[in-house]
Amino acid sequence: MADGDALPQHPLQVSESERFMKLKDAFISKYSMPPAFYVRAPGRVNLIDFFPADLCVVSDEHGERFHQDTATMEKQYQDNWPTILFFKIYLSNGLYFCRDYNVPINEIQIDTTKPLWQYYFLCGFKGIQEHFNLPTSCGINCMIDGTIPASSGLSSSSALVCCAGLITMRANGKVLSKMELAEICARCERYIGTEGGGMDQSISFLAEKGMAKLIEFNPLRATNVKVPSGAVFVIANSCKEMNKAATTHFNIRVMECRIAAKVLAKTKGLEWQKVLKLGDLQQELGVDLETMLSTVEQVLHPEPYSREEVCQCLAISQKELSNILSQNTQDVTSFKLYQRAQHVYSEAGRVLEFKRICDETPANALQLLGDLMNQSYTSCRDMYECSCPELDQLVDICMQSGAVGSRLTGAGWGGCTVSMVPTNKLESFLATVQDVYYEANADRAAKQTQSLFATHPGGGAAVYHEV
Repeated sequence: MADGDALPQHPLQVSESERFMKLKDAFISKYSMPPAFYVRAPGRVNLIDFFPADLCVVSDEHGERFHQDTATMEKQYQDNWPTILFFKIYLSNGLYFCRDYNVPINEIQIDTTKPLWQYYFLCGFKGIQEHFNLPTSCGINCMIDGTIPASSGLSSSSALVCCAGLITMRANGKVLSKMELAEICARCERYIGTEGGGMDQSISFLAEKGMAKLIEFNPLRATNVKVPSGAVFVIANSCKEMNKAATTHFNIRVMECRIAAKVLAKTKGLEWQKVLKLGDLQQELGVDLETMLSTVEQVLHPEPYSREEVCQCLAISQKELSNILSQNTQDVTSFKLYQRAQHVYSEAGRVLEFKRICDETPANALQLLGDLMNQSYTSCRDMYECSCPELDQLVDICMQSGAVGSRLTGAGWGGCTVSMVPTNKLESFLATVQDVYYEANADRAAKQTQSLFATHPGGGAAVYHEV
């Protein structure tokens, strides 16, 4: 295990934390015994696509936000039980006021057509179970709570998967590094049908207080990036919910990028069948982003590709195309390959430029970073087409209220914006956005205190032991 890569484990004085005390009391009320340990995993906010920062509130009357908090204990080791097949996972969720859930460990099934909250927990459990090839596992009791708004684009689902992975590892006496946990949780969330890339889980484990992170893959690595002083990031929830596992929007974009990568790879004489991502294609070709953007212009056309044209480009049958597509994108009839590839490669360039500006900190660094965030939003809206009217309105309001840059964050089609706001304009910014976006709508006004606040980067997932 590399230096600094060990999972943090902290002593916890529960009586000093109102939230942990409530969680402990609820656990004892439900299971008639105290929890053995606690686990926390944060959500995340993207400052720019593929450039995420794990953010938590620094000055807020409700305390720290954007964590899933889970209390658990290893209850079900009993020598007089004839078989471990009776061991169960018991889940109680105080966050969404849901019914309790339990399932025998040997009967776990994850229904990809119904992305219920408990399935995200089961993803994390199953990922650890399969990684260690555990034919059996101890039963566990869990009480789940959290402060990440659901379906807000802040990765509440991935945080729950990460919590479940941590719990399962700890309850079974196993040890993994943060890197290993991030990779396992990224893979296992796909059990629920989301074709994610692993960024959410990576930042949830690898985040460090005060630092943004440049997350890169193959192999997974995270580089600290210090954002220049003089501005804060403000999260504003559009209050338009979008569950990426319950819709096809997210997976369609992933499939369009996959097909674009394969078509481009075929024109370059590569083994296109093995190419899954546009980033992998660039790495295989060994060229820079400008060359990739030029290649997209030369090879792909802006008009949507039909299924028949995709098959013709790749010289495959409709059945073979179905094997490339994910389960919930089988009925898609057209694909915007040019637009998706243009977005991905141009956004990758903005990511590198963002890091360069942060490293060099020129006098106008904040304005330059804000410009990149604005360009990112425009590309998300026009080329990747993952915005929505509520997000468009909110970004416009944020820019008119004093932000130097603003963009959607998360999967899109709803959820939150993140804005870079000069510190000396923060109070007026918050007041204006509150009045114009939230107070003008009764439903939004009721959620305003949980929807609009300033943040700074916080730390990653950890295990807590009561002292």
